[in-house]
Amino acid sequence: MADRGARATGREATRDRLSQPRSELVRLNVDVIVAIGTPGPLAAKRATSAIPIVMAAAGDPLGSGLVASLARPGGNVTGMSLMAPDLGGKRLELLKELLPRLARVAVFRNAANPYAAIVFRETQAAGPTLGIEVQSLEVRSPDDFDGAFGIARRQRPDALITVEDPLTFSHRKRIADFAIGQQLPSLHGIREFAAAGGLMSYGASLADLYRRAAGYVDKILRGAKPADLPVQQPTKFEFVVNLKTARTLGLRIPDKLIALADEVIE
Repeated sequence: MADRGARATGREATRDRLSQPRSELVRLNVDVIVAIGTPGPLAAKRATSAIPIVMAAAGDPLGSGLVASLARPGGNVTGMSLMAPDLGGKRLELLKELLPRLARVAVFRNAANPYAAIVFRETQAAGPTLGIEVQSLEVRSPDDFDGAFGIARRQRPDALITVEDPLTFSHRKRIADFAIGQQLPSLHGIREFAAAGGLMSYGASLADLYRRAAGYVDKILRGAKPADLPVQQPTKFEFVVNLKTARTLGLRIPDKLIALADEVIE
């Protein structure tokens, strides 16, 4: 019970930290609020229903209640979503290409993020077709990381997948270093994880989503209403391979994967 209470307190503290700067922006009566991830836009929406909010890379804007519809958001929130079909299955396929005998994969995710839950379920659903058991490694705050790493050491999965979100992104090097230390091949949600030392990454291009979000800010400043601007899904995906990490792990990356890569980190 004490642990549950601590987690609840942690979630409340996170909401408080997010709400304070959003409330300050409301008091300043800014023209547009730009927020990254899912918790950020949710905090902004709780703070104002009048100021336009542009999501730079929200996970699940529909399921989290940020918008009423992707085609017609209907309120003061619109922007870019990270959601894309079959991300989980594609990531498993890439790992299977690297590790033909792959049998167990741990998915490291923020359990407080609805987007991460969706990606985990998709990954878990794709597992049986590829003969892969998919396990969940859950965190809700930085304090949970050591415990999750301890579970991974005991369960000894064959590989690690990290679902991208603000929490895991902020600790991407910590996650990459853990995987390397455990000689654990890893695949992460966006290229910044591979740049921080992760073995591979596959997912939406954050740079592209941010650029398109800036376009929405421009439209709103010119008079467009968020309610009339459809939420857009990713159109540009990146597959990145870190050969330096591969050498550290003693792995040879197949030529097929090298050929598929949008970027190879030497």
